[in-house]
This record gives sequence, C-alpha cells and structure tokens, in this order.
Amino acid sequence: MSPSQSTVSPPAPSPERIAAIELDQKSIARWTVEVEHERDVAIFDLLEENYFELKNGGAGPYRLQLSLRDATLVFAIENSAGETIELTLSAKPLRRVIKDYFMICESYFGAIRGAAPGRIEAIDMARRGLHNEGAEILQDAMADRVKMDSNTARRFFTLVCVLHLRG
Repeated sequence: MSPSQSTVSPPAPSPERIAAIELDQKSIARWTVEVEHERDVAIFDLLEENYFELKNGGAGPYRLQLSLRDATLVFAIENSAGETIELTLSAKPLRRVIKDYFMICESYFGAIRGAAPGRIEAIDMARRGLHNEGAEILQDAMADRVKMDSNTARRFFTLVCVLHLRG
C-alpha cells in the first residue's frame, strides 16, 4: 500500500442494539415453509441492523429471548452487565391486526402462485400496511420502556405474529 492510501476500519457496532435473539422453544409450533422463511428473515434482518435501547435497564448490546405466555408477550432482555430484565406486554392490542395480517398473508401466498401481477401488488400493499400498523402498535406500547426504530419494530411484529401461530 502506498503512503497516500489509507484503510478505514468499519465503525464499531453501536451498543444500542440486539446482538442475539432467541424465540422460546415452548412458544413454538410447526409452521409452513413460508412462515419459517419469514421468521428466519426477520431474525437475520434484526441481527444485521437494529436500534434497541432500554430506557432503564442497563446498556447494550442486548441478548433477547422472546416468548408468548397466554396472551402476554415476554421480552427477557440481558444487558451487557449480564443482568436480565423482563418486559411484559399484553398481546391483546395486537390481536385484530395480527388476525387481519394472517388473512392477508394467506391471500398473498396464494396469489404469488399464479395471480396477475396487479393483484399480487395490491395484496402486498395491504400486507405491508397491516405490518406497519402492527409495528407502530408494538412500538407505541413499549415506548415508555424501550427506544427502537421502525425497522426494528417491524421485525419484532413479524416474530410476534410467528409466536401467535402456535398450537
């Protein structure tokens, strides 16, 4: 390398993030291939890029275990000091949008197997709209305890939907 060239190291990852995520195995049932793919993509995307910060629970990066107990979402969050903070959130405010989201996803997965492109696009727009609505509800419900960006909330909404598919 010549003296005029320099190397730039990538910035260190922000501590305000989730570094590891696990779905509670007791909350999981068998899913369709499409649902498993959505789950895997949401986890990959969440770990690849997210902004998540506990307001009163220590610094990150965080390790998260997400589970569903009855009608309660449980976020077991381990901070960088190794302390675990458990945040709970009623899933009831999300029920309608999750139900609508499941219905539109069924239509979408059916449509991509042979519907006209215009129909697929219309269903996909409705699907994205419901996904955004669910993410906003989730983000608003956790706002007093957690700061997160919209993309992180969207990925959490996907995982919450996946947990609702259990037997």
